[in-house]
Amino acid sequence: MPELQLGDLAPEFSLVGTGDRPYRIRELVGSPVVLAFYPDDFSPVCTTQLRAYSDSIDDFTTLGAVMLGISPQSLSSHESFSERLGIRFPLLCDGDRSVARSYGVLGPLGFYRRSVFVLDREQRISYRHVSRAGLTFRSSDELLRAVQEAVDDSTGRSPDLA
Repeated sequence: MPELQLGDLAPEFSLVGTGDRPYRIRELVGSPVVLAFYPDDFSPVCTTQLRAYSDSIDDFTTLGAVMLGISPQSLSSHESFSERLGIRFPLLCDGDRSVARSYGVLGPLGFYRRSVFVLDREQRISYRHVSRAGLTFRSSDELLRAVQEAVDDSTGRSPDLA
């Protein structure tokens, strides 16, 4: 499968997540979406990453953005992780790694690469970062700027006027 590029339509998916309901990407058309692929619940870097994003969730919401975390762990693992850390956005289960595969974020041994995609309101990829090592993550500020640019581009506003 060719690597996803900026401007490509985001691959469709439906995954169960915290809140014990399915999340379908196409149901979110009209809102910018941040997809945060992370390797493992409770790992040190993932814990820091998801806490940071959760701490900034009000800023994402103010921009009309929906944040979704995606990893291969089970729903019970996600619920425990989310509850223990107070994560304020859904964590989705990609147990068969099919969504990670469609977004091109699987490493050579089938492990998730820490990756983030920002989708505009039409669900075109407006920002992408796929880590090779995964020991760091994109900051909330960087992602908020990417969401703001996606919002500005879709409204025809110049990002310089923000």
